[in-house]
Amino acid sequence: MRVFITGVAGFIGSNLAKTILQQREDVQVLGIDNLDDYYDVGLKESRLSELAGYPQFTFVKGSIVDAKFLRGVFEDFKPQIVINFAAQVGVRNSVTNPDAYVETNIVGFYNILEACRQSYQLYDGGVQHLIYASSSSVYGADQELPYSTDKKSDTPVSLYAATKKSNELMAHAYSKLYNIPSTGLRFFTVYGPAGRPDMAYFKFTDRLVRGEKIQIFNYGDCMRDFTYVDDVIECVYRVMLKAPESYAVYNVGNSKPENLLEFVDILQQELISAGVLPSDYDFESHKELVPMQKGDVPVTFADTSALERDFGFKPSTPLREGLRRFAMWYAKYYNK
Repeated sequence: MRVFITGVAGFIGSNLAKTILQQREDVQVLGIDNLDDYYDVGLKESRLSELAGYPQFTFVKGSIVDAKFLRGVFEDFKPQIVINFAAQVGVRNSVTNPDAYVETNIVGFYNILEACRQSYQLYDGGVQHLIYASSSSVYGADQELPYSTDKKSDTPVSLYAATKKSNELMAHAYSKLYNIPSTGLRFFTVYGPAGRPDMAYFKFTDRLVRGEKIQIFNYGDCMRDFTYVDDVIECVYRVMLKAPESYAVYNVGNSKPENLLEFVDILQQELISAGVLPSDYDFESHKELVPMQKGDVPVTFADTSALERDFGFKPSTPLREGLRRFAMWYAKYYNK
């Protein structure tokens, strides 16, 4: 089995590659990443270093925006399964840096689809399954809860969300036109060890360690469906091995929204327990309640019934357990 993973130095991509390599001996994994500096490149390199010890793994630096590069990858590697996790991420950054989102998330994904289409002429069998990352943000702010893939999701409130919804529409068109089996996965606030430093739990930790204030948006009146990375990887792995007849989209979430203030309280407890922060840390003086930021929504809540029905699994790791593992990793990685 030949698996091609884009964004392999990213949080989800690197963990998926590791799981595939550990679970299967009959696999070759080729990963690409452009190693951009949206966040700490050293963290991306650290993730790649864990994959380097597997003889079935090959890394090539490159971007999905480069169509010629992608075609060369398909001609040489002849992937059977394509997993596209390369993307410009983050709701808030899309407000101030829209060009990067259009370039990577729209043009780059188009290049992936075209490469999949051309694969049937390039080599025997071609691409048997395309899996790609979508986002809970596609639901926007006007959906009834919990978010269901059976309901419309055509009112995004950020450019990031709009690009992810565009990916779903593009994949649907290519699946119907060219018989490319594709599965989109709407991820709900994925967190865990070695995660993305721009995510709230990681960013809060960094700021608290530096003695800076953390900003809690919408005055703390937010609910998020936090999903632990190991659960996400288990879902992706199961989906990878079972291609749809044509096209499918699933929610990947914990189905248990957590209040943001309670989330911060659990995080601070676990940071103290792991020795990242001292037991007498004055949290109250380091909290600031602020209005909602543009592009954010007050609640995310995943209906995972379709995922459970088709794959017999749903994320379930409790938030405290997941944050404990993150805090322990943070203490070790940054030698706190």
